[in-house]
Amino acid sequence: MAGTVSSVTSVPLPPRPSGSAGDARRWYENELGWPTVPGEPLRLVTGVRFDVLDVPAEAGRAALTRLGPGSPVAVRGGRMRLLVAAGSAEELPGLLRWLEWGALALDVVALGAGGRMTAPPPPRLRSDEGRELPPGRSRPLQGAAGWLRPPEPGCEVETSLPTLSAMGGLGGAPDLVRLVDTVAAHCHRIRLRRLCAQPLACS
Repeated sequence: MAGTVSSVTSVPLPPRPSGSAGDARRWYENELGWPTVPGEPLRLVTGVRFDVLDVPAEAGRAALTRLGPGSPVAVRGGRMRLLVAAGSAEELPGLLRWLEWGALALDVVALGAGGRMTAPPPPRLRSDEGRELPPGRSRPLQGAAGWLRPPEPGCEVETSLPTLSAMGGLGGAPDLVRLVDTVAAHCHRIRLRRLCAQPLACS
């Protein structure tokens, strides 16, 4: 299952956000209908509208093709956070076993019911004059949380999230099985590459 090890690719940084913490909380709660945790820093509650797969950025980048065009994706440092259907975190261990990845130590963290995710600041989509900003005009600090694919206000996020019920291409949602298999395969490649980088590991 190892395959050919590919080189590390960089993840493009999302647009720089704007607005205060209060504005961000109102955006999540009022515009998106996503529950937040009181206090600072602003955090989102997982397991209600969505779960999260927290994976290495390289594995997440490879999995972007398994997502729908409206599937939100966040980045923070060297990690990528893929939003998936609520309940997916509970299904992940059994799904990895079924895909024959369960015996391996993969760098995949699932955030489900009772979990918390640091909320990236809302993206700045328009200037003060209402004009569209050029793509990539401004960027967040290195390592800060940001949206690579931001959620869209007024859209039901659930219809765009990978789900187990979409297995085999049924329905319009992305297939969680294919997403997890892709993430697991690339996490395994990362693990093998790190092992081979150690002295005598691959001799």
